[in-house]
Amino acid sequence: MSSVLCPEIPAPGFSFENCRRNAMLEKKGLSIPKAQKTGTTIVGIIYADGVILGADTRATEDTTVADKNCEKIHYLAPNMYCCGAGTAADTEMTTQMVSSQLELHRLNTNRVPRVATANQILKQYLFRYQGHIGAALVLGGVDSTGPHLYSIFPHGSTDKLPYTTMGSGSLAAMAVFETRWKPNMSEAEGVKLVRDAVGYGIFNDLGSGSNIDICIIRKGTVEYLRTYDEANKKGEKQNSYKYPKGTTAVLTTRVIDIEEVSVRRLDRVEAMDTA
Repeated sequence: MSSVLCPEIPAPGFSFENCRRNAMLEKKGLSIPKAQKTGTTIVGIIYADGVILGADTRATEDTTVADKNCEKIHYLAPNMYCCGAGTAADTEMTTQMVSSQLELHRLNTNRVPRVATANQILKQYLFRYQGHIGAALVLGGVDSTGPHLYSIFPHGSTDKLPYTTMGSGSLAAMAVFETRWKPNMSEAEGVKLVRDAVGYGIFNDLGSGSNIDICIIRKGTVEYLRTYDEANKKGEKQNSYKYPKGTTAVLTTRVIDIEEVSVRRLDRVEAMDTA
């Protein structure tokens, strides 16, 4: 009677293989993998008549503010837009690539592209590169089947949600959504909610800042409110900081005589071979 060898079933629980791998890499002098951080707050909600997207306008390069008023809400098609967090070049080129494919799709089919089509193109494209394209996206739009909102992660996984946030300021923004979002919100309520969510992200995250952009997508119309609000306004000086001499009392005075030392310079002349 022959015995059949069954494959070993892994034990349940956490796997610490990556911890041992990282320790081995560190012993060999290699830098261990580091978690990447995006400096952005991007949000989106579904309201009664469509989708509202919001984003801050600060672009950072490590600890340096590279751009105070960059554009993070990208055009995909007349009926859908996409917010981008992560590497600016990756989000820009990824959304441009998908926009061109959606336009070709529209010309070939003579139909308005669906939001699910853009989501499928984006997730397949990002999954192909296994997260090495640093593009975290919030996709929103309205098609013949109604309003749709997706969050797309750099490694290709997607979620379809009634409200979502991404970026380093996403936790503060999500706290606002979890508290105040409700189904079938009016447009005014939705715009106020998105503005406040991005504003909380700006005030609670150093990577987010400057202005708030909002994009309202309705069935048949789109309203892109560039610089809708300035959340963190720069204060003005209320007084002069130049004080007249004598404002601060002098408690003690000490004078030190410095002996003057003469310095003589010796120029070195190098012989040049003219032969």
